[in-house]
Amino acid sequence: MTVQSKAPESQFAYVVLAARRARQIMAGAPPMIENPRTQKATRVACEELDQGLLEFDFSEATSVDEDKDGNKRKK
Repeated sequence: MTVQSKAPESQFAYVVLAARRARQIMAGAPPMIENPRTQKATRVACEELDQGLLEFDFSEATSVDEDKDGNKRKK
């Protein structure tokens, strides 16, 4: 398992990480940067990603189970 702190190269991964971090900020987590250029959680999250302040790991695959009706659900 490798933990990275550089912004991901994939646009999809970048958006997913920024959205997760923005939710944390909106829930009350303090920004990791001093004097963010804006107060919007999504912009602050993007700034944090661009500056390499967030650690993330996409190496583990999420397992999916099917319920009795055949609907897929994450574990």
